[in-house]
Amino acid sequence: MRGASRASLSEARDWLVAAVHEPGTAAGLSDELFAVVTLLDAQPPLRRALTDPTRPPAARTRLAESLLQGKVSPAAVDLVGKLAGARWSSPADLATATEQLAVLAAAAAASEARQLDDVEDELFRFGQLVAGNPQLRSALSSPVAPAELKRQLLDTLLAGKVTDTTMRLATQAAVHPRGRSLDASLTEYSRLVAEWRQRLIAVVRVAVQLSESERDRLASALAAAFGHDIHLDVLVDPGVLGGISVRIGDEFIDGSVASRLAALRRKLAA
Repeated sequence: MRGASRASLSEARDWLVAAVHEPGTAAGLSDELFAVVTLLDAQPPLRRALTDPTRPPAARTRLAESLLQGKVSPAAVDLVGKLAGARWSSPADLATATEQLAVLAAAAAASEARQLDDVEDELFRFGQLVAGNPQLRSALSSPVAPAELKRQLLDTLLAGKVTDTTMRLATQAAVHPRGRSLDASLTEYSRLVAEWRQRLIAVVRVAVQLSESERDRLASALAAAFGHDIHLDVLVDPGVLGGISVRIGDEFIDGSVASRLAALRRKLAA
């Protein structure tokens, strides 16, 4: 997002924090915001009307409120009305901002239920499952597959095995991809879930599984280095041979034996 949209999204996140302050409201608000995203994506003229810079902000707010009154909760009406009254660099940014707030509301629901760690782990494992199964990825990503069939497949795969928040986000990513691949949507949702408590995600590759104490020491060391709490997604990869590699966003730390052997081979070939 560019300037105006970035500033509006930052303010909108503060509005969301206030909206989910009351216990038990976050999950329902997430579902309502996702429904608004679907509406905005399906109605380009509505997006343009709600972001038209020639219309006064109060008029855009009233339009949003009139459309949603009685259809969603007062909290959702108020939040979407505020979003419509904000400044956006493009109409599409309004829908994207609403989607991000929906994911953050889902994260707030998981946090309230003390399940945020579970959601982060489950989204990561589901992403790995999808990435490693082309048939599953094709079935869940197909633009012609009916939404109900995708929901049934996800229900078979995940029901009773993951939290309600993970099911909500996985379903949204598959049924309403918004032009992204399923992998990209899951990665974006994981980032936002981690962001809810200002944590970073570290994808760690090791030759053998880490013990709890080793995970704790690694997380503490990375947190000290990056200035944020760190959530570890640990992948056991025999290809690293030994040592460890860590990727956090664009940062890559490679201390694996495989990388050292590769460097040695390059030197010998030079």
